[in-house]
Amino acid sequence: MTDEGLAARLRTRMERVEEALSGHARSRAPFVTAAASHLMTAGGKRFRPLLVLLAAETGEHPDADEVITAACVVELTHLASLYHDDVMDEAELRRGADSANARWDNLVAILTGDFLFGKSSELTADLGPDAVRIQAQTFTRLVEGQILETVPPGAGDDPLAHYLEVVAGKTGSLIATSARYGAMFGGASTQVQEALTAYGEIVGSAFQLSDDILDVASESGESGKTPGTDLREGVPTLPVLMARAAADPADARLFELLDGDLSDDGRHAEALDLLRKHPAMDEARAYVVARAQEAKDRLTVLPEGPVRSALEAFADIVAVRSA
Repeated sequence: MTDEGLAARLRTRMERVEEALSGHARSRAPFVTAAASHLMTAGGKRFRPLLVLLAAETGEHPDADEVITAACVVELTHLASLYHDDVMDEAELRRGADSANARWDNLVAILTGDFLFGKSSELTADLGPDAVRIQAQTFTRLVEGQILETVPPGAGDDPLAHYLEVVAGKTGSLIATSARYGAMFGGASTQVQEALTAYGEIVGSAFQLSDDILDVASESGESGKTPGTDLREGVPTLPVLMARAAADPADARLFELLDGDLSDDGRHAEALDLLRKHPAMDEARAYVVARAQEAKDRLTVLPEGPVRSALEAFADIVAVRSA
């Protein structure tokens, strides 16, 4: 952010959010508090609550208490989903720390996620019936996306369309709600609320898709995780699906590797090298750039100024990080 006044306001409000989140993770039982605070204190970008605060700046009362509550709602929902994600993925690390399921067990991780979902629901109830409806719809989409990720596309279905639906549900839905809540509780017009909801949906999905590209293209020190992790685990992501859609006979070796066991370091390295050189990588990058521009186009309802510039800048960052 280049506007110092906006940055200062957001920092102050984020401090309020952090303090509130710490309180919402507390339980009468110390063990539950420790488990619920585990991932929260491990760090994270806090992108969703920050987007709530930034979107609230489009309204007449961005410093309303409801804005802070809404910021907590989306972050608690996100954190809860991470506990469940780690169980599904059998992950051992999250944000550089032991995952809850690795530190304790799957049962504790699942129930801790449920606890945080419950806390999020309590706070949503304080925001009124419209927020409850929006949160319920968002939660439905989020969980549906998680389920669809485990189910292969049906016969005759487009695998890429199936994957984009998964991404929109798992990632885009909650980021869309973050922008919507901010505009709504900040007092923005209905037109602005609708525009920012669409912006959040698009830029949220694009952010996840850029991660797909980085998983293939980046070196270890750049992405924060081992390159080709999704590839090794057999997770179909944007570059792989676009390569498969091209169905070029010249890619027979790549498809042979993708369809085989990539736990072997040699086969994995060869597949990663072939995919990095494949035209699908540029196609995937172009797709993310186009989605980022589509998100920015939704912001034309906002006046020129630091808030719009900050929202546009994030969309640009999504595109650049995949380039």
